[in-house]
Amino acid sequence: MPALDLLDPACLDALLTRFGACYGHGDRRAVASLWSKWHFSALAAHCLAANLLLERDLPLGLEDLHLEQSPEGQTTGLALRHAGRPLADLDPCRRFATLLDGHLGPLIEALAAATGASPKVFWSNAGNYFEHFAVALADHPMAAPDVAEPARVLLTSRTLPDGRRNPLYRPVHYIEGEAETPRRVRRLCCIRYLIDELGVCGNCPLACRRQARTTEAS
Repeated sequence: MPALDLLDPACLDALLTRFGACYGHGDRRAVASLWSKWHFSALAAHCLAANLLLERDLPLGLEDLHLEQSPEGQTTGLALRHAGRPLADLDPCRRFATLLDGHLGPLIEALAAATGASPKVFWSNAGNYFEHFAVALADHPMAAPDVAEPARVLLTSRTLPDGRRNPLYRPVHYIEGEAETPRRVRRLCCIRYLIDELGVCGNCPLACRRQARTTEAS
C-alpha cells in the first residue's frame, strides 16, 4: 500500500474499518489509536536503528514509502525506495526531521481529522515507541555507549529548532517504587480503554494514578 494513501480520507476510513473489525467496530478513536501503535512501532524501530546506529536517514516520508500490511490492516513492514542516505545534519533535533515532518506530522493530522481524537494521543503513541526503541538500542552489539543521546536530547527539548513546540517532548516518565526497576509510565493515555474488552495498558497513567489512590487509602 502506498503510504501516501493514508492521507486520502476514503482510503484511511476503509483501513480503519477493516482494522476495527478486530475490535467489534468499537470506538473509532480507540481503533485509530491502536492501529497507530502498530504502525508507529514498526516505523520507530527501523528509523532509530538506521539513524542512531548507522547515521543514515531512511526515506520514510509518506510520498517515498510503501507499507506491508496484515489482512487486518496492521502495518507489518516498510518497503523503502532505497537504503537511505548519510545524515545531512547530526543535530539531535534536526536528524529526525524526515520522521517528524515527512511522516508523523501529516499522518497524525489525518488520523485526528478522520476520528476526532486529539492529535496529542497519536503523538504520545509515537513518542512512546520512539523512547522505547531508543533505550533498547543500548543493548545492540553495534551500539556506542552514548548511542541514545541524540534521541534523549530530542525527547527532553520543549521546542524544535524552528521554534515549534516539540510534540515528542517527554512522552514517558519513570516512577521509583518498591520494585528494583522504576516503573515506566506514559504521560498521556492511549484511550484503548474506550474499547470495553481491552481496558488500560500496562504503562497507562490512569492505572498509575488509580493504584496510587488505592495505596494511599490503604
